[in-house]
Amino acid sequence: QVQLVESGGGLVQAGGSLRLSCQVSGGTFSYYAVGWFRQAPGQEREAVTLMSRGGSDTYYASSVQGRFTISRDNAKKTVYLQMDRLKPEDTAVYYCAIRRTILTTPLSVQPGSYDYWGRGTQVTVSA
Repeated sequence: QVQLVESGGGLVQAGGSLRLSCQVSGGTFSYYAVGWFRQAPGQEREAVTLMSRGGSDTYYASSVQGRFTISRDNAKKTVYLQMDRLKPEDTAVYYCAIRRTILTTPLSVQPGSYDYWGRGTQVTVSA
């Protein structure tokens, strides 16, 4: 059974940094595209950043471009999200998700495309 567990969330002042981790257990991690999504109260879940199974393709939402960086360590079965220059509008619950793909599958920003999800970790950025 595939399970995802996020960690690293917390409270930080605007301009600060956080690094989220997502530990994946079960399954063959290298077969999965990975993504970080977030959901603020009263809003829909949105794609923040995605990475293909091979790591060569990435997507960043325009709101985080240049501030956030996604990475993956296949040996550790872990996905990371480095968040720098955080803003109050980044406040949300952050979710890790993975999606079984073939090498040519394009990245998808649709939450419904993803097979497995973590429970989320809260990120709060104070002004």
